[in-house]
Amino acid sequence: MRAALLIYAAGVVAALLFTDARPLARVGLALAWPVGPAAFVATIGLLIAAALVIFPWFGAVVALAGLGGWFYFGRV
Repeated sequence: MRAALLIYAAGVVAALLFTDARPLARVGLALAWPVGPAAFVATIGLLIAAALVIFPWFGAVVALAGLGGWFYFGRV
């Protein structure tokens, strides 16, 4: 948890010092910068979920891999 807070604090300091914006915009950016990576992860997750439906062969491969992993790791 400490590492995550240090990374967040470093991002806040960088946004406050190196952003070319008005002070209120700097504070807003400094506080909201972790939203970007979370939005990236959500977007990729939704694209993969859509690919499972749009491309049936991809969905079949993922389903078979999941089933194989369930059997393999469930028995170990």
